Formats: sequence, structure tokens, C-alpha cells
Amino acid sequence: MADVTAVFRSRSVFSSVYPASTLFDSAKEINAAGLSLNVLCQGYPDHQLRCLLDSGTRIRCLFLDPKGQAIRAREVEERYTDSTLTTLTALNITMLTRLRDRLDTASAQRLELHVYDETIRFNLLIVDRAFCVVKPYLPQARGVDSPTLVISGNTAADGLFPVFDQVFNEMWERSEPV
Repeated sequence: MADVTAVFRSRSVFSSVYPASTLFDSAKEINAAGLSLNVLCQGYPDHQLRCLLDSGTRIRCLFLDPKGQAIRAREVEERYTDSTLTTLTALNITMLTRLRDRLDTASAQRLELHVYDETIRFNLLIVDRAFCVVKPYLPQARGVDSPTLVISGNTAADGLFPVFDQVFNEMWERSEPV
């Protein structure tokens, strides 16, 4: 745990200390994996995403597939009966595909969207291969209620950064493009 620099009781407490603008404004690479990726899709304006992409930032987003079995299982676990998570995730994917469609070719290629259909374990956010946010999904709890770990740096041999970086990369390899 040499590289764990902060632990928060919930995502909302984390967000008050680390707003989206602090996380993303100067980023050159953003890798995000989770259910609906609200911090990026709902917490960061399209025009700022466009600026990042136009300035050369690479963004890879890995969503839980809104058409898959795993999202339906998560909805049951969180006791949603009206496809809330499916709808939110599909909306966020649509928002980013709409943005991507409005970008020039080079910028659009830097916004990569994928889906996966696996049991959801973590929401991962890795910025510039140096800053990692890990949010586990707890049984029968909304994601926003989960604890959040902040991992800084990727040089600690016995640290957690390489573990979660590998988790993201392996999930990305198994995923499907949108």
C-alpha cells in the first residue's frame, strides 16, 4: 500500500476533494472503466472534453454493456426494477458518441469507447499513468456509497497502481468497441 495516498468513505466525499476539473484539466491520457462513468460523462462538460481531445489527450472509456447480462444483475443487486442503470449507461455512451461524431478525425480517434459484460468489481480512473482512483462496487449498495482509494505514482514495486493498471488493460483487451 506504499502508493495509496488517500482513502475516502464514499465517492461523494472523494468528489468534493477531487472535482472532475482537478482530475482532468491537464490530463494527457485518461483511462476509465466502470458502470456508467458519471464522473467523466456527467461531471465534466462536453466543451472541456473537446478541448482535451483537440489538444491531444487520449481518452479510453470502458462501460458496462447496457445490453448485457452483467448490468441487469447489478440492477437486481441494487434493487432497481426500472432499468435505471441500463438507461443511465446508454445515455452516457450516447453523449460521448455524439461528442465523438462532432470532432475532427484526429480528435475523434483519441476518444475510444468500449463495452464489457462481466461482473462489475471496480470503477477505475487512471490519469496519465500516474494517478489512479479505485472505487469498489459493494453488494446491495449504490456505487456512490462505495469507499474510494487514491493511488499516486506507479513506481512502488509493492504498490497497488500496477495491479489496477493491469486490471484496466486486461478488461480493455476483452471488451468490444462502440
